Amino acid sequence: MQGKAPTPDGRVADAVSGNWVDTHAPAVLRPYLRLSRADRPIGTWLLLLPCWWGLALSMLWTQSAGWTDAWIGLGCGIGAWLMRGAGCTWNDITDRDIDGSVERTRSRPIPSGQVSLAQAAAWMVLQALVALAILLTFNRAAIALGVLSLLPAAIYPFAKRFTWWPQIFLGLAFNWGALLAWTAHAGALHWPAVVLYFSGIAWTLFYDTIYAHQDTEDDALIGVKSTARLFGTDTAKWLKYFLAATVTLMGLAVIEAVKPAGSILALVVALAGPWAMGWHMAWQLRGLDIEDSAKLLQLFRANRDTGLIPLIFFLAALFA
Repeated sequence: MQGKAPTPDGRVADAVSGNWVDTHAPAVLRPYLRLSRADRPIGTWLLLLPCWWGLALSMLWTQSAGWTDAWIGLGCGIGAWLMRGAGCTWNDITDRDIDGSVERTRSRPIPSGQVSLAQAAAWMVLQALVALAILLTFNRAAIALGVLSLLPAAIYPFAKRFTWWPQIFLGLAFNWGALLAWTAHAGALHWPAVVLYFSGIAWTLFYDTIYAHQDTEDDALIGVKSTARLFGTDTAKWLKYFLAATVTLMGLAVIEAVKPAGSILALVVALAGPWAMGWHMAWQLRGLDIEDSAKLLQLFRANRDTGLIPLIFFLAALFA
């Protein structure tokens, strides 16, 4: 392992400047919160937003909403924070040697020596158990889907070792909430949720290819694969394909969800969601520079807003 000594306060190199973990969290908890990426909240948003898409479209599908749905939304929020943290901890456990060889990641808690392997494993289990307690408040079908979500989450950290498309495995894991939240409301899984799930996977390919371009040089040296390395200077062209797939599939999901029981106005309002999302993704493409790491990180983080855009329209359609 080629990790370097942590900074005196243990900050991670790519953390958000002035984040609450580094400035307000108790010192004893900071290494564990950094393991969970609590100092970098964008990942929680990217895991949570497909959950809220699925819940909103499910309410449009059934034309019903109630206090139970408020709990589903809140439970997804807490669960996304916990499971993103558990997943990141698992990722850092499996990547501890790789992270020590990459400039951007060698200051993370495990390679920098802030947390031992055993401590990291215990922290991962604790987060997963609390998330399980929340999951058990949902219906049986949603619980089953929640348990199944562990499979893609467990595989993802290894994907970059055997495929040029690890972003697909990230998409499979990060968008599972669209299936789970739909089912938590509707009681069963239906086709609109599946189509929405694939839309989310296309979106993940878009934003995580942008993110992965930060590490292409180090990844090439240590033999780690990614779509960023695969596409190279053709990245912008591929991102256009992922943009088109995201918008098209989400549009189909909206039509399938709203058409059976919703009004024409609700359908139009909901369809404005993927349309506006597509424009935001196009804005990202206009600013893309695969050689500018700071810009790449800025565009990646902008995807919180990208994912919030369709959610706003889906919720508005409930009142149309």
